[in-house]
Amino acid sequence: MSVKIEKFGELPDGRTASLYHLKNHRGFEVCVTDFGVNIQSILVRNCRGEKTDVALGFDHLEDYLENNGMFGATVGRNVNRISNAEFQIDGIKYHLAKNRGKHNIHSDKEHGFHKVLWDAEVIDENAVRFSYISPDGEQGFPGELKVSVIYTVTEANGLILSYEAVSSKKTLINLTNHNYFNLGGHESGNVEDTEVRILADQFTPVDEETIPTGEIRKVEGTPMDFRERRTIGRDILSEDDQIRFGKGYDHNFVIRSPHCGIRKAAEAFHRQQGILMEVYSDLPGLQFYTGNSICDIQGKGGVIYRKRSGFCMEPQYFPNSINTETFEAPVFDAGEKYHAAVMYQFVLREEKENGEK
Repeated sequence: MSVKIEKFGELPDGRTASLYHLKNHRGFEVCVTDFGVNIQSILVRNCRGEKTDVALGFDHLEDYLENNGMFGATVGRNVNRISNAEFQIDGIKYHLAKNRGKHNIHSDKEHGFHKVLWDAEVIDENAVRFSYISPDGEQGFPGELKVSVIYTVTEANGLILSYEAVSSKKTLINLTNHNYFNLGGHESGNVEDTEVRILADQFTPVDEETIPTGEIRKVEGTPMDFRERRTIGRDILSEDDQIRFGKGYDHNFVIRSPHCGIRKAAEAFHRQQGILMEVYSDLPGLQFYTGNSICDIQGKGGVIYRKRSGFCMEPQYFPNSINTETFEAPVFDAGEKYHAAVMYQFVLREEKENGEK
């Protein structure tokens, strides 16, 4: 196990951003930069023993300064949608950037957590802690927020993200990572042949502006039914309203057994590469997004990322929960700790089959 640090580039203000390589003895490697705690690459061996980079990203820091698609991004203070870009806590109204029509998405795509330089500390031979202090009022949220995320690579080819945060005022906290995965390799194009399973019997439908309606609906009999593994592309061109509203999949799933600690939430499998990715989380929801808005973005090695070149699996509290009475809102009192844990586990098909015998 090892952590290697290299210079990634200089920010416009002259500060240096670094790239951290976390690697185990099996060759599994995750590269993440302290600028925005953006995942730059995830290298995993396929069934032929070849290293495959399964994360969309960029070769140069300059591209992360732009990064409107939020490739590999740590999202905060709140992931996903907030209707009308405003919310109330104890009768006080707070206003956010209107960056998706009249609504807000991912807090602030221009000045969010993915576009600030974090402090970084190697805390073990396989782990790095990234820390940031968000000033009171930053992005429109109340309270000074002290936040950290620990990236840990395991010997079993797992990537663990451990989030902690505490605020000086009662506030909304909902963090995640927005990495785009392509288990065929970041350069391999469309992900519609990837097979997906989501351990959810329900999802939260959205309106035409992709704001959750407040309903919790069964997946049975809908294109949202991923209870058994099936390809992303099977129903992605369906005339179902939910598919039309999202222009594909861009929906929150209600993961089974909430408040039971870390449990399996989803999996994705690329048959040709033999790579299975399992997602574990202690959060109640998971946003499944199929890269519907990616449009001719030049990524690593000059590869052009296009529509559905990657998919996201983002553990989270439900979107717009702060404005939806039927959803659990992640509002934390001053001094109350927010914590969440997510693991992306990569397994070769042969290993999985042998382990299940």
